[in-house]
Amino acid sequence: MRGSEIEKEHGHHFHLIEPGNGTRISEFLLLGLSEEPELQPLIFGLFLSMYLITVLGNLLITLAVSSDPQLHMLMYFFFSNLFFVDICFTLTTIPKMLVNIQTQSKVITYEGFFLQVYFFTLFGVLDDFPLTVMAYDHLVVICHPLHYTVTMRPQLCGLLVMVSWITSVLNSLLHSLMVLSLSYCTDVEIPHFFCELSQVIQLACSDIFLNDMVIYFASVLMAGGPLIGILYSYSKIVSAIRAMSSAQGKYKAFSTCASHLLVVSLFYCTGLGVYLTSAVTHRSQSSATASLMYSMVTPMLNPFIYSLRNKVIKGALNRLVGVAATKGTIALGLKNFL
Repeated sequence: MRGSEIEKEHGHHFHLIEPGNGTRISEFLLLGLSEEPELQPLIFGLFLSMYLITVLGNLLITLAVSSDPQLHMLMYFFFSNLFFVDICFTLTTIPKMLVNIQTQSKVITYEGFFLQVYFFTLFGVLDDFPLTVMAYDHLVVICHPLHYTVTMRPQLCGLLVMVSWITSVLNSLLHSLMVLSLSYCTDVEIPHFFCELSQVIQLACSDIFLNDMVIYFASVLMAGGPLIGILYSYSKIVSAIRAMSSAQGKYKAFSTCASHLLVVSLFYCTGLGVYLTSAVTHRSQSSATASLMYSMVTPMLNPFIYSLRNKVIKGALNRLVGVAATKGTIALGLKNFL
């Protein structure tokens, strides 16, 4: 038997809430980075530009790596995996925000809310694993080059990718189901531009102690574990570089790691910045701005960092663009001929 409905008006939107054992809300409101009407066109233009650069940049390098026979190596296989995850990471949040700004609506449905929580958590965790395996890959290349083909077998790398996906899917499913079990108050305004897990559980009326504990435990396991692996790999790499007698050898070893180290620093520093900002200031606007760094800026910069520092990838990009230009010229010539 359906209970009485409580309507809450926000602008022109009404939210239906069903009382009972759990509160069922049909819609949430994403407040975005700013509620100032005059800033919306600027925010829309900025996010659209960043979105296009991120998707096109990561997609271009993924195509270059997968289509070039010279790059069919395990290290570039992990590059492709990282760039694919970054594309999906961005697709999870930004299109919805752009649509809301364009339609002057802040609404996200309950189903959309659940899917954003699930996929953002999934791809956020998945970003960790390629970075960790790439650090180990650099460790083997620099410290044990003669054992590289034996250590980094394709079967092992495929297994690592499969384990990372299974682990991330199960972790994301656990968090999402725990969010679904919460009862929500009539205040369903999310002071963010997407449904971030740590933000949405604060809206719940029910006890969130268990949710908080699971988030902290998962963060230590899913972020702390890979970080320890990365730091261990680089401690061995630094020791190996210091033991080298040749300055050229040291420079070459450092160049191999520089891009990856920069991406790792960006990812962890911006992610850590979000949670430190939330914990220290308790200002949702500060948290949303900090989230922008790791959810948009880092995926956008990754392809530039790797392509500018890696001559092999730059060569593959030039060949890909050259082939596309040649095909375009041939197609145009045939069109004119016909």
